Amino acid sequence: MRYPTTPDGRYFVVRGRLWRCADPSINPAVRERLVHELMAARASKGRAMRAGDPRAREHARQAVDAAKHALGERGEPWWTDGAPDYNRHMARNSPYREWFDDLCRAQPDSASSEDKSPI
Repeated sequence: MRYPTTPDGRYFVVRGRLWRCADPSINPAVRERLVHELMAARASKGRAMRAGDPRAREHARQAVDAAKHALGERGEPWWTDGAPDYNRHMARNSPYREWFDDLCRAQPDSASSEDKSPI
């Protein structure tokens, strides 16, 4: 599924919430490797949770966090214009409100409820 991305490319929106995109300046080969590491770490975390292994879960959680930091999805924002980071904020409570409202108006069926909406 493809989620809408803010016009500046900094965030994508899921159920009305902004999530920081990966740094677009990352070399594509490096990005592919980091995404692979992220997916492997997420799978490890799931296995650890199903096995009830708190040490393995914590190790996997740290690997997920490291991959997300390397991708630019966490930590200091990757943009350099000094704009604040609205990661995890509701789009309606951010400077993206007007854009998000327009998006919801353009897709009324999918945006009728923030709980059900992919946007």
